[in-house]
Amino acid sequence: MRRLLAGAMFAAQALVLPAPLGAQQAPPGVDAAYGAYQAGRYITAFRMAMRRIEANPADAAAMTLLAELILQGLGTRQDDRRAFEWYKLAADRGDRNALFALGMLHLEGRGTPRNAEMAQALLRQAADKGHGPAAFNLALPLLITGKDEDLAAAVRLLKRAAEAEVGDAQHALAVLMLEGRGVPKDEDGGADMMARAAANGSLAGEVEFALLQFTGRGIGRDERAAARGFARAAARGNAIAQNRLARILFQGRWLPQDKVAAAGWHLAAKAQGLADADLDEDVAKLTEEERAKAESFAQDLATANALTRAPSAAQTTGNSFKQP
Repeated sequence: MRRLLAGAMFAAQALVLPAPLGAQQAPPGVDAAYGAYQAGRYITAFRMAMRRIEANPADAAAMTLLAELILQGLGTRQDDRRAFEWYKLAADRGDRNALFALGMLHLEGRGTPRNAEMAQALLRQAADKGHGPAAFNLALPLLITGKDEDLAAAVRLLKRAAEAEVGDAQHALAVLMLEGRGVPKDEDGGADMMARAAANGSLAGEVEFALLQFTGRGIGRDERAAARGFARAAARGNAIAQNRLARILFQGRWLPQDKVAAAGWHLAAKAQGLADADLDEDVAKLTEEERAKAESFAQDLATANALTRAPSAAQTTGNSFKQP
C-alpha cells in the first residue's frame, strides 16, 4: 500500500490544477457571457464580459471571466500581466475563483514575480470560501513532510476538496483511508471514495478503482468492470492501465482477445518505462506483419497522448468556476 500512496501523491502533484474554465459551471452573474465562452465564441464572451463590467464596475465574476480569456489568449491577445491585473481586481472583491487563479500566478511567477508566501495566502482565502482545487493545492505539500500535524491538516483540506468533487483530492483521500494514515482505516469507505475519484475524472483514481474491483478490496469483485476501467485509463495514457489491458487482451479474458492490440498497449506502456518480460515473449510470437501493426498502434497512441497532455494556459494556471 506504500506504493499506492506514492503513486497517489505523484499523480496528485502532476494534476494539482482544475479543469479549464470551459469544463466547469458558470458562477452567478456571468450567464450569457459564460455561455458564449462554453460555446467557443470567445470574442463574443470577451465583449459581453466587458459590457458587464462597464455596467457594473464591481462585477467580479465578469472580471474573472475576462482574466481567463486574456490568460488563455481567447478572443483577445494573450497577456499574463493583463490577466493578473483583472484577476486581482476580482480577487479584491472576494471572488474565490480569482483568488485561486491569482494564487497560482504568484506560485508560478506569471504576470508577477514568484511569491510562494503570497500564493499560499491567496489559496487559503479561496479555500476558506469553498474552492475545492485551492484546498487540494494547500494539502499537497503537507502530505510529504512526514509530520503528524501536517498530515492531519492535509486530511482536513482533502475532505473539503473531496466535498467539492475534486477527483484528485478524492483519490488522495481514498488512498489514506485504505491505508489508515491520518484517518481510521476504512476499506469500504476508501473504495467508495475511489469510485467518486474515478467518476470525477481522476486518472490515478480510475486506475486504482479498477485495481480494487479486480481484487475485490473494499468492494464486490468485478473483473469485467475492472477490465473496462483499465481500458479507459489506458486510452488516457496511464502506463499501468496499458500494461494490465495488454495482459487482458492477450489472454482474451473479460474482453475479446486481440493480440495485435495487446502488443500495441504493451509497447505503449514499455515506451513509458514499464517493462514486462512475459509480454515481451508474447509479442515475439507474433508475425512480422502483426508486430508492425502493433508498433504503428503504439506510435499512434504516443502521438495522441502527447497532444492531449500539451498544456494550455488554462491547464497550467487555469481558473475553476465549479460551485461547492
